[in-house]
Order: sequence, then C-alpha cells, then structure tokens
Amino acid sequence: MALISPAAAAIIGHDDSILAQSSTFPQFTPQEITAIMNDFSEPGSLAPTGLFLGVMQSQRRISEPGAVIRGKKGSGGVTVKKTEQDLIIGIYNEPLTPSQCNMVVERLGDYLIDQGL
Repeated sequence: MALISPAAAAIIGHDDSILAQSSTFPQFTPQEITAIMNDFSEPGSLAPTGLFLGVMQSQRRISEPGAVIRGKKGSGGVTVKKTEQDLIIGIYNEPLTPSQCNMVVERLGDYLIDQGL
C-alpha cells in the first residue's frame, strides 16, 4: 500500500503559531489564517475572495460549517480541518486526489479532536 500524503501540510494554532509544517508549505500571513478562522465562525465569508495561503489562491468550495473548509485551484487544492486548538492544513496536487487529501487531513483532525486537542 502506497503512502498517501499531501504535497504540503501544516498544523497551525488558532493564534497563528506554527506547530508543525512540511518544508514545502507556503509562507502565509496572520491575516490569511484570521480569514480562515473567520470562515469557520461565519461560513461563506471566504466565498467572495477565495482562500489565500501564501502565493496560493483557491476558490472556496464545499465545506462542513465549523469543521472543514475545502478549496480548489486547477488540479490542486487545499483541505483545512479545525480542531479545538489547531488548524490542520493539507495542500494537494495531482496525482493526489481531493478525496485522498480530505481523508488524510480530516482523519488527523478527528484523531486530535478525540484526544481533546
């Protein structure tokens, strides 16, 4: 069985602190994280502008209000899962599919939530 992993990933605290990130994760601004956090509390707030992470802009797509935000750009995209303390972010490109990225990010997020984190 092949290891499935996003092209870039990070765990970022609700306070913008970087807890873990891959070397390929884009440099982001605190305002970008604030915009993502706002979309969790006000679903749809990213729809007019899209979701920005560093140099990547994606269209905000389907989400689960308060839990998951998904964005798409061309053959790639992003999945963001909110836990009690952190944001789990996975960025994917082909050959990884959106559903594979969603599964990895959301399962990790669910595990952290189950641990009270």
